[in-house]
Amino acid sequence: MDLFEYQGKQYFARFGIPISKGGVADTVDQAVAQADESGYPVVVKAQVKVGGRGKAGGVKLAENAEEVRTHAGNILGLDIKGHVVKRLWVEHASDIEREYYASFTLDRGAKKHLGMLSAEGGVEIEEVAVTNPDAIALLQVDPVDGLSLEAARAWVDRANLDEPARAQAAELLVKLYTCYTEGDCDLAEINPLILTPDGRVHALDAKVTLDDNAAFRHPEWEEFAGTEVEDERETRAKERGLNYIGLQGSVGIIANGAGLAMSTLDVVNQCGGAAANFLDIGGGANADVMAAALEVINADPAVRSILVNIFGGITRVDEVAKGVLEALDRVEISSPIVLRLDGTNAAAGREILADHLSDRLVAEPTMLDAARRAVALAGGQS
Repeated sequence: MDLFEYQGKQYFARFGIPISKGGVADTVDQAVAQADESGYPVVVKAQVKVGGRGKAGGVKLAENAEEVRTHAGNILGLDIKGHVVKRLWVEHASDIEREYYASFTLDRGAKKHLGMLSAEGGVEIEEVAVTNPDAIALLQVDPVDGLSLEAARAWVDRANLDEPARAQAAELLVKLYTCYTEGDCDLAEINPLILTPDGRVHALDAKVTLDDNAAFRHPEWEEFAGTEVEDERETRAKERGLNYIGLQGSVGIIANGAGLAMSTLDVVNQCGGAAANFLDIGGGANADVMAAALEVINADPAVRSILVNIFGGITRVDEVAKGVLEALDRVEISSPIVLRLDGTNAAAGREILADHLSDRLVAEPTMLDAARRAVALAGGQS
């Protein structure tokens, strides 16, 4: 679950991470009230889960109540990359001496937490990684040991943060690690982490992704779930218990297993196409699951072909074939379907499908062949 900036800052504050004084506003009058309370000058910031707010006119400095009223009126209802602004965060404007970057996420390969710290903040960390990778100080943290203040100090020194910021930054990083671990985050990022002219270090922005698998430990997350703006496709999939992520392409994807689904997306891309989704049906490819999967993908108007890529291990391909045919009896599909079925009982599965194949239901022997056919049927690259 991705949090809005204001929610991320409120989450940081629970763990003692200093943030700018501010508040949430849903109306122009509320924005003025929050500005009056926070103290001028203030920054009026659109709350959307997408980057590029500033360039789109969603972040404005205001010196007085009249300017707040003007900016809030202009930003509320603004469309930023398809996200309509319904809420604002109004905070006291901070003077900035230097900007840094700090974050924690999981290094799955190393089975450790990964900290990233850079003296070059205020820009995308991906940009820094390309233009000046040595400017990012990485720190792998063993979950058993955690992050000590001593280790944080050494990390800050290695990242070459300015001397006036180092002591406070080290203490803040320990708090950020606590937020990341005890707060069950997949990502806890501050960009920028700032040093003010009077020598204070605090979080000027917040990007927080919570681990949905830990929701049972956090009943307080219900307040966040209520503000979650989901892709309509993902909402339909969740209602059907499907592991689905919406994408921007035209080839619908159904696969059994996350690894196979990811590989399928890659192969479609290599063939010049683009996937409309990630959909992993796991080991259950029966008629009910297939019908639900096809129904969700079929409801996406961008989909022009559907690629079903099944490799039977525990899953039997003949049962998958029966499930596909039964599902087609239940769901009227508007896009052609390309099947690649392999693994346990594959020959029997192909035999079941043989009499039903047509220009709308196509079988291919390999994943590459199937991807090529699906991309062709979708009209090439989208």
